[in-house]
Amino acid sequence: MSTFKEFLKRKDIEISVRRYLVDALGAMAQGLFCSLLVGTIIDTVGTQFGIPFLTETIATIGAGEHAISYTVGGLASAMSGPAMAIAIGYALKCPPLVLFSLTAVGFAANVLGGAGGPLSVLFITIIAAELGKMVSKETQIDILVTPLVTIFSGVILSAWWAPAIGKAASSVGRIIMWATDLQPFLMGIIVSVVIGIALTLPISSAAICAALGLTGLAGGAAVAGCCANMVGFAVLSFRENRWGGLVSQGLGTSMLQMGNIVRNPRIWLPAILASAVTGPAATCIFGMEMNGAPVSSGMGTCGLVGPIGVWTGWVAPSAKAVENGAAAIAPGMTDWLGLALVCFILPGVLCWAFGLLLRKIGWIREGDLKLD
Repeated sequence: MSTFKEFLKRKDIEISVRRYLVDALGAMAQGLFCSLLVGTIIDTVGTQFGIPFLTETIATIGAGEHAISYTVGGLASAMSGPAMAIAIGYALKCPPLVLFSLTAVGFAANVLGGAGGPLSVLFITIIAAELGKMVSKETQIDILVTPLVTIFSGVILSAWWAPAIGKAASSVGRIIMWATDLQPFLMGIIVSVVIGIALTLPISSAAICAALGLTGLAGGAAVAGCCANMVGFAVLSFRENRWGGLVSQGLGTSMLQMGNIVRNPRIWLPAILASAVTGPAATCIFGMEMNGAPVSSGMGTCGLVGPIGVWTGWVAPSAKAVENGAAAIAPGMTDWLGLALVCFILPGVLCWAFGLLLRKIGWIREGDLKLD
């Protein structure tokens, strides 16, 4: 046993929650962002502003009725599987031959996983990557053995597991969306609070939303929760961190506060309470749906991706949203007002008010929210 442990240590294979559900999941979200999400934004901007270069077909694969045409954004979106797999491999510290071989693994897992592709990519890529690391540089023909083991194991597992994983993830996502449509007030609170907490924790709320395919009212509630944490902490900690903290948390990530939360968990209460208000406000008052790429549901105001996702869902719903019954709409004043209130104004005002109360009763002390 000790020999096997030494082997794993030599290969930098760490079987832990942090490595697989923090590092790998977070990296997967970045890969998804740099492919599917950016591709969706490019397509939407090209369509809405009439930019020919962004709307014209620049590549066609296949012929006849089986031909598939791609725009610039379409090509970026089509590479989401490989991008996620390579990002995961990078987080797992894979050697070059393993990392590059994961391109095929990610493509297979994403395609065969269907609507639950991201979750399939996560599980299957982790296994294929670790198997590849085990054989890496162990033979004289490493350039053949390592790619063969990585690709073969990944593709076989994709054919075997991906459809079931994808179906399970899609089913869970549909249940959440169905429950939110049925009970928008209660589920608005639950989804908003849970996804908002996930955003601030060192895990990826974006990857969770992508894996579950959250769109519609549930996606809107998720956006609300994420914005409540990001904008909320930015405003709540303004007296300690000033403009730098406002930008780094409001447009970056509320995860920066995790160290302070560990020291004093009560500083999280204003953001959690705010998300419990903005979630049902999004679902019950404004009927705010997030029908862009599902990954946008878990991004909040990071790079304004959450609000942009709501906008792209209005004018050009994602394939997943269309599958769930979404259709393009012409947003009215109520839609724009709801977006502004849920994503920016309410989180700031509510967190400031709740924070003021907690400061007065001594639950939040001066310096508790100070970023290093």
